[in-house]
Amino acid sequence: MSIVAPFVSDRFQSTVPFYVAHRPRYPAALIAEVAGRSGLTSVHRVLDLGCGPGFLAVAFAAVCGCEVVGVDPDPAMLAAARHEAASAGVNVRFTEGSSYDLSSAMGVFRFVTMGRSFHWMDRAATLKTLDAMVESGGAVCLFSENHERSRENRWQDVLRKVQHDFVGASSSEQLRSDPNWDSHAAVLLDSAFPLLERIALIERRAGTVEGLVGRSLSMSMTSPQALGDRLADFTATLRARLLELYPSGRLAEIIEFSALMARRSG
Repeated sequence: MSIVAPFVSDRFQSTVPFYVAHRPRYPAALIAEVAGRSGLTSVHRVLDLGCGPGFLAVAFAAVCGCEVVGVDPDPAMLAAARHEAASAGVNVRFTEGSSYDLSSAMGVFRFVTMGRSFHWMDRAATLKTLDAMVESGGAVCLFSENHERSRENRWQDVLRKVQHDFVGASSSEQLRSDPNWDSHAAVLLDSAFPLLERIALIERRAGTVEGLVGRSLSMSMTSPQALGDRLADFTATLRARLLELYPSGRLAEIIEFSALMARRSG
């Protein structure tokens, strides 16, 4: 049996402003492609599970005009998500909860999205619950991003080194290094959603050293809460190391944004 991450409701509480300001947003073209392939229209319902500040929930509401429900255990994240929805002029209902709170009382959905959140759940149990909540022809879709190995992405090695120097391996790294850890694809293949398709877009985006420092504080392993009184030393060290690579403070990064869509077998 695959291992399960411990549930921590406020893991990202102190990251909210950094998450909103510095995490890469999913490309509108990727959202539109996924929505089109899924046949989503205004008559359908979408569930964004582990919605964080609502990036996916707001994007799908804008593209499809459908009813979207965002669920997250952190009240601070939900407050940010409501602000994102209001700023975008879309109607999304956000509710406090987690994958452990899913129930048929929430109704039936056509599509379930998760952005960088599935690894924090009991994945097999979550998919079993979703089996009773996703309509025939519906799907589950996991969104993520990966930085290609390139000269432009050399900052990643710097960030990892500084993070490890200050806090060691992250919780997610420890999970994935465990021999009992199965990939998301493997878990999906053993679920009610075994028909897998990956959709990806690769972009080059401009960035800054300060943006990367801010992004590091949006991560659970180096959140302000996790760093505590080491916060100032961490940010100063990371900033100095990055400026050695990028003296101007400006940089570019290559990002692969992907959506792993899992449909029912029948």
